[in-house]
Amino acid sequence: MTGSHVADASDHHVWSGAVEDEPVAYPVTATLDQWVGNIWSVRTDTVVIGDDVVDRDVIIHTGAVAVIALDPADRVYLLRQYRHPVGMQLFEPPAGLMDVIGEDPLATAQREFAEEAGLVASQWDVLVDFFNSPGGSTEAIRVFLARDVQPRDGGRILTGEAEERSLPGVWVPLDDAVELVLTSKLGNPAAVIGILAAAQSRALGWKTLRPASTPWTVRQQLIDTGRIRTRRLSGG
Repeated sequence: MTGSHVADASDHHVWSGAVEDEPVAYPVTATLDQWVGNIWSVRTDTVVIGDDVVDRDVIIHTGAVAVIALDPADRVYLLRQYRHPVGMQLFEPPAGLMDVIGEDPLATAQREFAEEAGLVASQWDVLVDFFNSPGGSTEAIRVFLARDVQPRDGGRILTGEAEERSLPGVWVPLDDAVELVLTSKLGNPAAVIGILAAAQSRALGWKTLRPASTPWTVRQQLIDTGRIRTRRLSGG
């Protein structure tokens, strides 16, 4: 048809290397702090990418962890929490910011599990790591799988923060949770990715799980290159 064009392989460069994310260091010639908030900041980097010099706005984030908890009946624990930016109550796995200097990711996950769900677990593994919004944010999230789950003596450790004062939870069969994700009834990214990862890992006999102590090399690379907020302004 006149005026139309069907792209083929000759129109684009073809990648022949390993299909795996890898760090790259394009020169940053200038950085301007646009806004510094309590938890994250926004800056503009001037970056040299090949023959182009471009400005890129970046949200400098603390990073976070999340917990996909399964009971012996393969039910996943989700809590209901208000999220003001989207104006919705979302069903999510217990999760929290990596905003304590030097705290191990597993320790953060265990702390948030106790604070938000009032639960503890004796078996922990790394389920999956992901970037929440790499086109504009440095937020990296590690999702742990928690099993052999028990109620914590004394229940939740209440933090007093507004959105966390009431966090009703529910145990959902993992297969039902997958259906909730695929029918767009759940939209929290840690829930979507964590639930699907747990279902697939279970189907593979859990052989994709990694020890809970596995180094989080991506987060360390973000820290080393100044892309992580390591504290709140309030010191909390």
